[in-house]
Amino acid sequence: MNGTYITERDGMAVVKLGSGYNIGVRPSCCRQISTAPAAAPRLAPVRQDPALPELSILSTGGTIASRIDYRTGSVTSQFDADDILIAIPELAEIARYETRSLYTILSENMTPAIWQELARAAYAEIRRGVTGVIVTHGTDTMAYSAAALSFMIDTPVPIVFVGSQRSADRPSSDNAMNAACAASAATSDLSEVAVVMHATTSDDTCAIHRGTRVRKMHTSRRDAFQSIGIDPIGTVTYPGREVDLKPAAVRRGTRPLALHELLEPHCSLLQFYPGMSPELLEPCEGCRGLVLAGTGLGHISTALIPRIRKLVKDGTMVVMTSQCLHGRVCDRVYDTGRDLLAAGVIEGGDMLPEVALVKLMWVLGNEPDAERAAAMMASDLKGECNRRSAHGL
Repeated sequence: MNGTYITERDGMAVVKLGSGYNIGVRPSCCRQISTAPAAAPRLAPVRQDPALPELSILSTGGTIASRIDYRTGSVTSQFDADDILIAIPELAEIARYETRSLYTILSENMTPAIWQELARAAYAEIRRGVTGVIVTHGTDTMAYSAAALSFMIDTPVPIVFVGSQRSADRPSSDNAMNAACAASAATSDLSEVAVVMHATTSDDTCAIHRGTRVRKMHTSRRDAFQSIGIDPIGTVTYPGREVDLKPAAVRRGTRPLALHELLEPHCSLLQFYPGMSPELLEPCEGCRGLVLAGTGLGHISTALIPRIRKLVKDGTMVVMTSQCLHGRVCDRVYDTGRDLLAAGVIEGGDMLPEVALVKLMWVLGNEPDAERAAAMMASDLKGECNRRSAHGL
């Protein structure tokens, strides 16, 4: 038994077993209850091989850096970057590391300002000469952050986001395998921002997903992340850690290093639903940009179009995407779509709604000319918008 705490909701004693699982019992059944167990002793730092390539680990928190909090019984972000090396000694077989803990937060607390700080940190590490950068991140908003860095950094080396669906103290945790595969991808010939996570429910393969084409598709499965609209740009087998990059992957050294960190935070993302009131668009008045996740080919109700027309006239850039995720927006097929185009709405192609939001923030932050900004939103900049959609994807 590793610890016990009393729940605030029903007064039951929750016992943490050595296996990593919890059981609930009545307090009267326990001989001793500790609400504040002693902290585990800190282990000595992992010895690193100076002959191996150097990677930088930028830690932001998330489940990969979390464990049980016996005060509340919930999972909380507690580790820093050094703790990750201690917890996953296999990493020392792949590379040597410099670690930097930027934040210790769960990913729902991520903000555009933190994206900018993260981009500056990654840029500084690449300028310093590291072989690659690993970003540990909570899974819930990791796709947003990966897309943000994809636009903000032109990178000649891999920038690999990694997380875990299950905390390190659970026997089914995916943190060690994901981290080892991420480190392998970060030392590979890759040269773009990617997300590396379990490709299957088994511990056999991790997928390498492009940072602008990936989405979390399940709340708890270890293979929750999937590439949308394209195949993964690579795989990492396990435990062999062999990296197989696909032809679509950008190769190391393709782009010179550059940082474009400006973002326009006054942008919004709204999902249309039947019966949606035009009044719900009022809070968007004054926004620099708005992404709509419409139905099918990119539609909303005709009742909303006058309000959309007014937003565009008043200077808000409005981009249409689809809730369908697969396939692309085409507002030239039906009358509603043609009315939207006439109102000044920009077609988002096959961009994911959340990627379109991040891209809109970046475009408006870096391009003051409205016509050029609109052209950039309709163009493929970092693999976020396919020129055509392949059947089955």
